[in-house]
Amino acid sequence: MEVIPAIDLRDGRCVRLYQGDYTRERVFSEDPVRVAQQWQEQGAPRLHVVDLDAARLGRPGNLDTVARIASTVTIPIQVGGGIRDAKTAAQVLGLGVQRIVVGSVAVEKPQVVSRMLEVYGAARLVVALDARDGLVAVRGWKERASVSPVELALKMKELGVQRILYTDIGRDGTLSGPDLRTTAELVTKTGLAVLASGGISTVDHLRALAEVGAEGAVVGMALYTGVLTLGQALSSLRS
Repeated sequence: MEVIPAIDLRDGRCVRLYQGDYTRERVFSEDPVRVAQQWQEQGAPRLHVVDLDAARLGRPGNLDTVARIASTVTIPIQVGGGIRDAKTAAQVLGLGVQRIVVGSVAVEKPQVVSRMLEVYGAARLVVALDARDGLVAVRGWKERASVSPVELALKMKELGVQRILYTDIGRDGTLSGPDLRTTAELVTKTGLAVLASGGISTVDHLRALAEVGAEGAVVGMALYTGVLTLGQALSSLRS
């Protein structure tokens, strides 16, 4: 299982939010490019970059920073946040990232996801299932749709999606542990490759996710606060 450091961008800085709340922001670095280099130096297999400004506003907000990260590191990068149409998808992939992560468009315009799959292939697309109280949230986590993560995952599978990212918003940034039950349900009921995030803070959390079949874990707050080091995380899974 991969351990994937998260780099959340807002106003060109590396930040973390608590439960997706933009008013509860902690700034961890004014230099996200250097942060990306540090994660690579520590052995990260890939990076998960989120444009929080784009997620909230629905248009790219940190493309220059994403481009500088992509041109600086050699490990694969997946980028999400505000990618809701073909034009933005092309812009982001054109920066040299390996995968794009889409969320709102999967709920609101699944035909756009189908088109992205046709143009770029399933290997370059991840569908984000960000959930609050059992329902998928969209548009920067501000609105809830009337569909569960499993229901949406199955719909996306019918379109040809192969990989999803599940986040329990209520756990995100809390260090309280991942939602193992829903993660396991997504693995067993959909057969898709599942990345998990939200609340991960210990080696035991990572091992538990590996045991339920997660392909990877996106980790943010724990790494930035030092509660968990990337070295610990990687060595624990190797052993």
